[in-house]
Amino acid sequence: MANIDVGELRNQLQAVAQRFHTLEAIFDIEGRRQRLAELEKIMVQPDFWDNPDANKHFLKERSQHNELIQTWQNLLQEVEECELLLEMAVEEQDEETIREVGRKTLALEKNVRNLELRQMLSEENDAEDAIVSINAGAGGTEAQDWAEMLLRMYLRWCERKNFEVQMVDVQEGEEAGIKSATFTASGLYAYGLLKAESGIHRLVRISPFDASGRRHTSFAAVFVYPEVDDRIEVDVKTSDLRIDTYRASGAGGQHVNKTSSAVRITHLPTGIVVQCQNEKSQHRNRDIALKILRSRLYERERRMQQEKLQELHDNLDDIAWGNQIRSYVMQPYRLVKDHRTSVEKGNVDAVMDGDLDDFIEAYLLHQLNHREQIAVA
Repeated sequence: MANIDVGELRNQLQAVAQRFHTLEAIFDIEGRRQRLAELEKIMVQPDFWDNPDANKHFLKERSQHNELIQTWQNLLQEVEECELLLEMAVEEQDEETIREVGRKTLALEKNVRNLELRQMLSEENDAEDAIVSINAGAGGTEAQDWAEMLLRMYLRWCERKNFEVQMVDVQEGEEAGIKSATFTASGLYAYGLLKAESGIHRLVRISPFDASGRRHTSFAAVFVYPEVDDRIEVDVKTSDLRIDTYRASGAGGQHVNKTSSAVRITHLPTGIVVQCQNEKSQHRNRDIALKILRSRLYERERRMQQEKLQELHDNLDDIAWGNQIRSYVMQPYRLVKDHRTSVEKGNVDAVMDGDLDDFIEAYLLHQLNHREQIAVA
């Protein structure tokens, strides 16, 4: 066992176990078990399924508690197994098993780190589903191509997270790319994670659309909203809405939509415009568009309140909404840099393929530290 530092491995495993057990109180595992039992009693009531839409928040809450408790129990079992396995391997001088414990400990560190990330997702609506909108900036085809690249990046990230994605609206560009796109991402903490992506994204590259091979800079805006729960009251007056219908865009020929099923809703007091064309039914498109409008109005009000609070603490470093949050440079060098947290990644291709976790985690930690500064101030 000369090549294996058993003492260091034991200390590493003990440190992981200590971090893990510290989270037990933070997440109130016992309290969650009690709440889960209460939810089970509610759901076995004879009339519970009479109105599934009104009661779906109970199902979602149960899923959240159940998933966290199950994750906790699995990690607890892995920690205890590693501790026991290491002691047995040391006693029997089994080097291969000790190496296996080392590999398991590294995996445990990653899993505990992911669990610690949940601690940062404690704000209102963090556990909700997300509505993501991408809009190309000025620049025509260049910006529209960049918007489509961002759309693919987020769809790949959602795929990695096993989030369910529903495309709501896509406005194709004239030559290439997209003018805008909106989709929903459904999964545990979808909004809490994706909110890190709200802002202006900047691309620097040699343009594939420029015959002279010149370097171009393109911009696209990403907006992320929590999907508002039906229990949250958002006052949307019918008199404040202008609802237009039009034919949904299609592939042409026999696939052209011959009915005006697409819906565009304009909220006159704020100027917010939402549209949905992906469903065949005009009624369904209208319902989805109204749902997105409610979410955007809710997020608008929440952000206005945050900005008022920020005015009281304008000496603290914070995100300036509307400024670029991240740069993706492909020429003359290759680097993705987040300007809020200074996190950098040289593997641009991996980032564009959905490798965003380092950026998201750093942003959440930045926001957690910021909230703590405000609380102390």
